[in-house]
Amino acid sequence: MTSEKIALTKIDKTPRTLRDIVQERMKTAIFEGHFAPGERLVERPLCEQLGVSRTVIRETIRFLEAEGLVEIIPNRGPIVATFDWDQAKQIYDIRRQLEASAAVACAANQTAEFVVRLRAALRALEATMNDTTWTELLQASTRFYEIIFEEAGHSVAWEIVQRLNGRISRLRALTLSSKDRKRPGIEHMTAIHDAILSQNAKAARIAVNAHIDDAAQTAWRVLSKEAKTGAADG
Repeated sequence: MTSEKIALTKIDKTPRTLRDIVQERMKTAIFEGHFAPGERLVERPLCEQLGVSRTVIRETIRFLEAEGLVEIIPNRGPIVATFDWDQAKQIYDIRRQLEASAAVACAANQTAEFVVRLRAALRALEATMNDTTWTELLQASTRFYEIIFEEAGHSVAWEIVQRLNGRISRLRALTLSSKDRKRPGIEHMTAIHDAILSQNAKAARIAVNAHIDDAAQTAWRVLSKEAKTGAADG
């Protein structure tokens, strides 16, 4: 009897664990405002609502803390992290530097495979614009930028972005839900896509800066309004 090697097929999508699902639902709940900034996250009600153990909830809270979405307050426990304009501005400043640099690098040097991947990423992003939840849209946005950073070879910069991903996604949800943006986010990302693929480094930098400027101005208006409302309520 001869033994033949069986070819292993590539796993297209990694199966999600229970912990992954709970983390995703908790993040979405924070992005959508189901849990307000400063609100306590109490284990028992969360276990009952999600139908999971305290161990899973505790692991999820630790994950959300690492993402910057939850703070652990002594003698009070975990709360939804507050977010002010000073923090948001720092994140936008970091994004401006890292995203513009990656976009310029891609415009200067890109492979045929990258062109196909970036076009597909933009189409995937466009397909999520009418989703009723944030999950697919935020994942598609992250993937769009991941492809740009990968092609640029800016792996360390992408690690920095990934560490801020929770707060970046929270800001994206905040600005995407606003009705007073100068241009929809998808228009900005299309402009970035077009500039990179036309190999116009100057236009790529301008497109990134325009996107960050618009998003930052929108975030400032929303966060300023929330701060005034909070002060009035207090």
